[in-house]
Amino acid sequence: MGEILLPRVIAPAFPALIASAGERAGLRFLEFFAACIRNPHTRRAYARAAADFLAWCEAEAGVGSLASVQPLHVATWIERQTRERSAPTTKLRLAALRHLFDWLVTGQVIPTNPAASVRGPRHSALKGKTPVLNAAEARALLDSIDVATPGGLRDRALIALMVFSFARIGAALGMRVEDVYTQGRRLCVRLREKGGKRHEMPCHHRLEGYLHANIDGTGIGDDLKGPLFRTIGRGTKRLTHAPLPQANAYAMIQRRAAASGLGNQTFRMTGITAYLKNGGTLEIAAAMGNHASTRRTQLYDRRRDEISLDEVERIRV
Repeated sequence: MGEILLPRVIAPAFPALIASAGERAGLRFLEFFAACIRNPHTRRAYARAAADFLAWCEAEAGVGSLASVQPLHVATWIERQTRERSAPTTKLRLAALRHLFDWLVTGQVIPTNPAASVRGPRHSALKGKTPVLNAAEARALLDSIDVATPGGLRDRALIALMVFSFARIGAALGMRVEDVYTQGRRLCVRLREKGGKRHEMPCHHRLEGYLHANIDGTGIGDDLKGPLFRTIGRGTKRLTHAPLPQANAYAMIQRRAAASGLGNQTFRMTGITAYLKNGGTLEIAAAMGNHASTRRTQLYDRRRDEISLDEVERIRV
């Protein structure tokens, strides 16, 4: 098969079973990642799952061709995943195989989908697992950031944006300077959430101050099309024109949280819980968080954590 040049962020390298299945299989495999999956995080997760499964089929299950993959192979691999990974991760990996094999079936590469009949592990969650800051801890974290540097102004504004607007980190990092705008007398933010959904939110007065400080203090106000959150130049401590990568943002959050004596946190969940504790409704929280359903928002509601702890302390032995 002729060489096909595509960025690795679009599709992984050919697994041996795909390469040996011929040019049509190779093209169909690449098209699945390039055309069917728009979210880069989902693309990476599906690519890892597909590569791991196909490598296992060849190396450990003795599968000689793509057409020889059977439901038993998928079921055995999924059973192994349940012992090594969490139930949600295992379900995601099974979904990756189902979608990939469906795509290969419709492309007439293989006759049937071997993952279609395989069932994943059961999983039900009533709340998220990540620790959540309470209001006092969130304020302490924001106040602990040294804003004498452009990096400090940027970091405080980014964390505050996730707390006060319930923004996902990917949506926050995708913002441009022009996405912070004034409507009437109130500053607003424009977010592009999952699935390309455009979501606009008025700013909390504290967030308004942090965003103004970031834009004015770093001198990015005239670059309306430029990224709102940018990398710091090595040795210069000045903002560049490059957007802050998500991995760098996660590292910054962990560093800031650790410096304040806190662990890994989800600020989106912190904001939603604080809103609900102060009389907000689940329906409005879902709209503010751009959730399609309040069932998703309930996973972010951690008010019962404190209630449970208070009740446990009643056990006096």
